[in-house]
Amino acid sequence: MRRHRRTAALTGAAVLLTTLVACGTDDSPGSGTDTDEATAGNTGELTVYSGRNEELIAPLITRMEEATGLDITVRYGDTAELAAALLEEGDRTEADLFLAQDAGALGALSREGLLRELPTETLEEVDPAFRGSADDWVGVSGRARVVVWNTENVEESELPTSYTELNDPRWEGRVGYAPTNASFQSFVTALRVLEGEDAALEWLTDLREHGEVYERNGAILDAVDAGEIDLGLINHYYWFAKAAEEGEENLDARLHFLPGGDPGSLINVAGVGVTASDDREQAALAAVDFLLSEEAQLYFADETKEYPLAAGVTSPVEGLPPLESIEAPEIDLTDLDSLERTLELLREAGMV
Repeated sequence: MRRHRRTAALTGAAVLLTTLVACGTDDSPGSGTDTDEATAGNTGELTVYSGRNEELIAPLITRMEEATGLDITVRYGDTAELAAALLEEGDRTEADLFLAQDAGALGALSREGLLRELPTETLEEVDPAFRGSADDWVGVSGRARVVVWNTENVEESELPTSYTELNDPRWEGRVGYAPTNASFQSFVTALRVLEGEDAALEWLTDLREHGEVYERNGAILDAVDAGEIDLGLINHYYWFAKAAEEGEENLDARLHFLPGGDPGSLINVAGVGVTASDDREQAALAAVDFLLSEEAQLYFADETKEYPLAAGVTSPVEGLPPLESIEAPEIDLTDLDSLERTLELLREAGMV
């Protein structure tokens, strides 16, 4: 019997993670181990904690069960809340696998020694930039931070070349951002790590003075497309989803990828790790390998317009720039676990 059981997250446990994981939410929409060998000798059961939403993941879990022969139970919840639960549960957890919406939560568990080191053949499926520096988690899909702009109101030659230019007086009242959104907070965390806290706080304070606040990335995109504002900070896939639904020719909004390793072109990931206390390691590794298979990678590309991260898998999304063409900043994504200080900076800047 297949058991896609939905189990509520321990919301109170999120408090335990305030020094490690942000409180914001993101409104997003084969590798080396042989599956038969991986499941042999195990009970055939697997428990997954999923910080990605049920609507997206449940169909993929069905495919995973069919491919691996595993009987999978899923506990859905907010990524931060589930990471907090894992920290509280420690080696008592029932979780075999943690599927997280962002790298910061995985980094938090990695630093506490709660994830198991993955096999070399699995790690090599993913570029080192998109996996944990302790070799205990891998990214399964990627998202790029971008500037969305209105082509009717802004000339391409006027576009900023750095996040710092968004605070130029000429953009007064013309830039949208979502300070409570997890993807924005991850960007600010990267900014802190790369540029220092003083620079990050100054930039945030200036943006609060002249920017326009929205709750969600999708609302920012709609506002730019309608000409209510001229620039906005979002993830790339919102535009591609809107273009697929409405037709690119019907949109006045376009995407701009900041050049030169600018923090504004951060590539963050959704990723997966095997719990260190797991006694069903081989079954868990079979699940990881399925998530890196072409089938699963193309599922994410089709459903969310995110980037596939497994070697040899190319996105079928028309017009999506190749991942390797993005001039992203060089950063250890594990360092995105330090989001509590980011929240403090956002409070100091008057944004949250």
